[in-house]
Amino acid sequence: MALLEVDHTEIRYGLVPAVKDLSLTVEQGEIVTLLGANGAGKTTTLRMLSGLHRPSKGTVTFDGVDLTKLLAHSIVQLGIGHVPEGRRIFPVMTVAENLEMGAYRHHRSHHGGEALEEIFELFPVLKERRQQLGGDLSGGEQQMLAIGRALMGEPRLLLLDEPSMGLAPLIVETIFSILTKIRDRGTTILLVEQNAAKALSIADRGYVLETGTVVLADAASSLLADDRVRMAYLGEDIAS
Repeated sequence: MALLEVDHTEIRYGLVPAVKDLSLTVEQGEIVTLLGANGAGKTTTLRMLSGLHRPSKGTVTFDGVDLTKLLAHSIVQLGIGHVPEGRRIFPVMTVAENLEMGAYRHHRSHHGGEALEEIFELFPVLKERRQQLGGDLSGGEQQMLAIGRALMGEPRLLLLDEPSMGLAPLIVETIFSILTKIRDRGTTILLVEQNAAKALSIADRGYVLETGTVVLADAASSLLADDRVRMAYLGEDIAS
């Protein structure tokens, strides 16, 4: 059984389906990426998985538990963390306070201190900035803070929505290097990312969505070599 199974789900905004007949799986220990143009349904899919949208059809199971009717806080308790698009940190709280908010799952138990040390090991800059306000951090530091806050809950599955958006190339390299370390430490990752080449370079598998439907699913190495992906998402001119 896969850690996460999405089976023939549909998500609607009113009468309009944003995701149609979506099926995907994520195995324990994988990085899986969702690719697609704006409006393809990627963010909507992550919001469904974290309980912010309810599917109108289909099922979603995490480690055998049906998520379909669970509230978002219950899904967090099961071990799913979500880093939303745009980071959504608390700008008037310090770095340390932002991270503390992420320990909600453990109700401030001793696990929080252990997790905090791991966050500071992954993101040394956050330790240096721990007393600064979140809103005073750079874009890259805020992204690190958003990821760190989610990791404070010690999730088994981490949902990441566009972690490279608006960041300089050097910071993007740093973020993606850290994502592989997070996976190597035992956290499974489902990644939505506009930088298809970078996402596929660290992923095990990928799905390509178009207008809410999966049109391609394969190993990341195969998707990198696929002419359709290379033309549509990697900006290559295959004809030339």
